Amino acid sequence: MGNNPKPTGKYAVGTTTFTAKELRDEVLHPGEKRRISARIYYPVTKDSVNGLEKVMYMSRDMFKGVKGAFKLPLNYDKETAAGHNVSECYKDAPWTKGEKFPLIIFNHGYQSFREGNSFLCIELASHGYVVMTVGHPLEGVCTEYDGADPTFGDKKLPSLANKPQIPNMLALNKLSKMKGTYEELTKAIDKYQERFGIFLIKRLPEWEKDIYTALDYAKQNFSDLIDFDKGIGLTGHSFGGAIAYYLCMKDPQFKCGVNIDGILFGEYKDQIMDKPFLMIVCDDHEVLTARVCSMHSAPAYKAVFRDMKHVGFSDMKHAIPKAMSVVAGKLDADLMHENLCRCHKEFFDTHLKKVKSSPELKTNDVMRYAVYE
Repeated sequence: MGNNPKPTGKYAVGTTTFTAKELRDEVLHPGEKRRISARIYYPVTKDSVNGLEKVMYMSRDMFKGVKGAFKLPLNYDKETAAGHNVSECYKDAPWTKGEKFPLIIFNHGYQSFREGNSFLCIELASHGYVVMTVGHPLEGVCTEYDGADPTFGDKKLPSLANKPQIPNMLALNKLSKMKGTYEELTKAIDKYQERFGIFLIKRLPEWEKDIYTALDYAKQNFSDLIDFDKGIGLTGHSFGGAIAYYLCMKDPQFKCGVNIDGILFGEYKDQIMDKPFLMIVCDDHEVLTARVCSMHSAPAYKAVFRDMKHVGFSDMKHAIPKAMSVVAGKLDADLMHENLCRCHKEFFDTHLKKVKSSPELKTNDVMRYAVYE
């Protein structure tokens, strides 16, 4: 494991997990049941964690899932012995009664995992947010539960999501190089989805059910920690970012959202986004910002990161940098993390906490930033 970034906020960070009791039929594996787990990161006083141990970053099962999915030449025992397999948060740390914080829901990418962007979640929690990250069974490399064996990812699903693979890759490459107005690019992306996005579009309602199951549990069990009156923010990486847009479009309890380098899968036609929304993309994927920047009535934002690749927006750029260097991009991991977190904090401070009139962001050496009122 690499060196994990330290949170910069005034709070220490506690964490806990839960598995929702509700089970439903698993449409991906008929005859099985789908159970939902989540991890919550939350602010605590720094005094409250004195003497507590930090939680493990990646369990043996999760390591097995990541290693298998990416076919990485890694050894769990050696990495664990190196002493870096910890997160900068504390299991079940006590929170201050009577102090509540806004909720942000994070969703991982397709074939990622619940803690795949934990460094971002921990940083946001240290600045006064509760962040709940939801596991999506079979579609994550490994989904862990409390008191039950984990579910490993179905290795057939990535091929279904990208079928037919070679034409899909060629179409994506062509799409990424397209020039035109935002309206023209939006139509081109919709045309791509009509041919290649059918499977993932059908998965959006199932992920929606996963999220509502976890959210219902949080409302019943964490109402003394979470300030639900402020509404809820959404973010996610890749397909997790697509579900953020999908839910912001549908449900008024979600007040704003962020998509980290994800195609906006979904059948939106001429629908207009009436919630503030931020697209964060690598420079090869700027075309993906087209719908957000053109089809909106609330403020829309984009941040285009230089020298980045898709996987680099996850923890993997820090956690296993050598193994992920080809698919993570050349941008320094600490610079990526600093700017990714700043984008989220400024956006949610403005549109969820409402302690700022606008995000204090601008173009710099790492990213190009633009606002669309």
